[in-house]
Amino acid sequence: MEKVKIKPLRSEYLRRLTDDTGIFQHTKFGIPDRSKGYTTDDNSRALIAAVMLHGSCEDEGWIDLITTYLSFVHHAQNEDGSFRNFMDYNRNFMEDLGSEDCLGRCLWALGFTLSEPSVPDNLHNSCRYMINQALPHVAALRSPRAIAYAIVGLSYLLETKDSLSYAFPYPYTEKTDAASHFLPHKRIRELVEEMADRLLLQYDHYDRLDWHWFEDSITYGNAMLPWALFKASRISGRTDLRHTAKSSLDFLASLTFTGEGYFKPIGSNGWLVRGEAAALHDEQPIEACEMLLAFQEAYENLGSPSYLDKANLCLDWFHGRNSSNQSMIDPQTGGCYDGIHPSGLNLNQGSENIISYCIAHTVIHHA
Repeated sequence: MEKVKIKPLRSEYLRRLTDDTGIFQHTKFGIPDRSKGYTTDDNSRALIAAVMLHGSCEDEGWIDLITTYLSFVHHAQNEDGSFRNFMDYNRNFMEDLGSEDCLGRCLWALGFTLSEPSVPDNLHNSCRYMINQALPHVAALRSPRAIAYAIVGLSYLLETKDSLSYAFPYPYTEKTDAASHFLPHKRIRELVEEMADRLLLQYDHYDRLDWHWFEDSITYGNAMLPWALFKASRISGRTDLRHTAKSSLDFLASLTFTGEGYFKPIGSNGWLVRGEAAALHDEQPIEACEMLLAFQEAYENLGSPSYLDKANLCLDWFHGRNSSNQSMIDPQTGGCYDGIHPSGLNLNQGSENIISYCIAHTVIHHA
């Protein structure tokens, strides 16, 4: 394949999918499909993208979108700190409680937003408040990906200087009393390590000479698992977590890079069950984005340029260095197609995909 030409990011499509409530979940080709409403999952991911874009170009009005997405997440949070996920077009949530993965994604988005110093302090305070409310649910997480999302989000919080500053949003009369209850860093560090140990035990249970993974199948959000262990290893200083992160990421890379050198994610139409052939289709943009994030983290942890090279290949996937040899980016709108089917591109351009592209592009070009 020829060298991929990376065009400047056109992020206006992200704005077109967003109204004053949040970002729409799906599209019919290039317009929002209002019948499908909104999800907290997508608004959390959109929050990450908007924060990244604001950090790279503060004068583009991204604070407005950050506020919209953050407000959606806040509205989705129940009084007990859990989160709802699916909302219809009439702004009614369609469930009382979202999935564990939804809670984990919210923590990822809130922790990441807190880590960006260019975001205003009052929005940071909103993130602190919501994270603190959600903490009672973290220890009970059992979904590996929910655990991974939560580890990443809480690690961003712990890595952020003065992450307790500015506000204790509780009616305590003594600030010292508030400080002892609000975002207890010691307990958060313990949670990160406890959750990392849970992933480590699961990896050890399934690890074999020919299979270095956390389950007997490879499905969605795969790269989040090694990425989370890299983050946890930086927080704890533990080399066993870093070793497992490297082994599992290297194994995943061996399954998702072709002999021709391009990235080919495991197809969502069947996934990969151990001992069977991987599903060839459908390839989804979110997998390229999350692999890119994991490779970037591996590069920062291990210093090997090969990981940075692979991160760049994941971005190249969006621009045509893929199994269809076609760009995933609509040259007229800047939107990102939903995936690669056996017959070619899926021409819908839903929110998850443009979010994934915005994150991937910004990480590589503004790291």
